[in-house]
Amino acid sequence: MSDTNRSLPELFGNLVNQLSTLFRKEVQLARAEMGEKVGQATGSIGYLAVGGVLLLAALIILLEALVAFLAYLGVPVPWARLIVGIVLALVGYGLVRSGMSGLKTSNLVPNRTVEQLSRDAAVAKEQVQ
Repeated sequence: MSDTNRSLPELFGNLVNQLSTLFRKEVQLARAEMGEKVGQATGSIGYLAVGGVLLLAALIILLEALVAFLAYLGVPVPWARLIVGIVLALVGYGLVRSGMSGLKTSNLVPNRTVEQLSRDAAVAKEQVQ
C-alpha cells in the first residue's frame, strides 16, 4: 500500500507513532547526556573534597610551622598567627572557587539533547503543516 492510497487517519496514526518513537529516543539521549554531566559534577565534587582536606591539613601544619618561623624572625606570635591564617585562607578560597566553577548549572545542562529536541519540534511542525 503506497502513501497516496492511505487514509488520513492512517497517516495521522503513523505520524503520531513516529513522533512517539522519536520522543522515546530523545529521552534516551537525555539520560545518556545527563549521565555524562553527573560524571563531570562528581569530578568537581572530588576537587572540592580534596581541596577541603588539604586546607585542613595545611591549616594545622603550616600555622604551627610558620608561626614558629615568624616568631623566630622576631614577629610577635599574635601577628605571626594572623599573617599565616590570611595566607592559608586565600589559598583555600582559590581551591574552593576552582571546584565550584565545575559545578555551574550551565555545565550540567544537556545541550545536545536540547538542540536535538528543537530540531525535532521544527520537523514535527513541518510534517503537520
